Amino acid sequence: MATIKDVAALAGISYTTVSHVVNKTRPVSEEVRIKVEAAIQTLDYVPSAVARSLKAKTTATIGLLVPNSLNPYFAELARGIEDYCERNGYCVILCNSDDNPDKQRSYLRVLLEKRIDGLIVASAGGDSGLAQGLASVRTPMVIVDRGLEGVDVDLVRIDHEYGAYLATRHLLELGHRDVATIIGPQTTSVAQMRLAGYCRALEEAGIEVVPERIVQSDFTSTGGYAAATVLLQHNRPTAIFAANDLMGIGVLRAAAELNIRVPGELSVIGFDDIQMSRYVYPSLTTVGQSILQLGEMAAEVLLRRIATPQRSTEQRIVTPSIVMRESTAPLAGVFAQFR
Repeated sequence: MATIKDVAALAGISYTTVSHVVNKTRPVSEEVRIKVEAAIQTLDYVPSAVARSLKAKTTATIGLLVPNSLNPYFAELARGIEDYCERNGYCVILCNSDDNPDKQRSYLRVLLEKRIDGLIVASAGGDSGLAQGLASVRTPMVIVDRGLEGVDVDLVRIDHEYGAYLATRHLLELGHRDVATIIGPQTTSVAQMRLAGYCRALEEAGIEVVPERIVQSDFTSTGGYAAATVLLQHNRPTAIFAANDLMGIGVLRAAAELNIRVPGELSVIGFDDIQMSRYVYPSLTTVGQSILQLGEMAAEVLLRRIATPQRSTEQRIVTPSIVMRESTAPLAGVFAQFR
């Protein structure tokens, strides 16, 4: 691999002059610049990012830690972050923890060793060790999607409780009174807030919260499918609020296998508005926000933190809204008589 000294020798000038051309640290004549650029092209020379970062005390690199890159939500979130960073001259290193707290902490160490300029963390949840580790980090940081108790940094997330409230209220406004929910692991703040929103909507409508209508599962299509299979076998509800779209897609599959018509016999609503929810059949009504914009917002907050590290911490709570599609409908009058 060619070095800066090889470039200098070919161009017939000092390697310090080559450094000035490469790093734009001092003006040089047009003739010299042309010689250096020609030598760089001939030798296919690639400047050392490590050496340049040591001089500039910046790497123009952002670390992104997500719990599950197979989840379309986090894939879309990462794309929004990457797009915004690329437009502003930053590269993104993506690390996927597979919802594993140990792997999450390991990747955190790796990212910090890379001398990243900033860090965006979407926590796997239920990991006090990660919270303790992040509390001592001095690198500019933003938490996105799932808050971490005891970590006083910038936060960007959707209003999970209000979104679940909206979803459940939507089903109630359609005439449903037997509304079940499939929630995520209660070790995560997201699942806790979405359950709270579900309960609040029922209580406001004067409907008892029935523990048997609350089924906990994983935030996956498999989790939604397994939970729905339990809910739909006997004395089934007329509507289900699935705590994310992947779960909702699993519910649609379970209903199809049991020959339950959606939305004729069962209304289903999800949460997140991932792109896939538009293309399943029937298309999934959901509570959403632009995930890409949420990612861009997280990146914007982080880059501002890098530029002004002393400013007070910021919380951006994004208000979701109902995205109407085909999987919810008014409770059928004939069917309602038998409830």
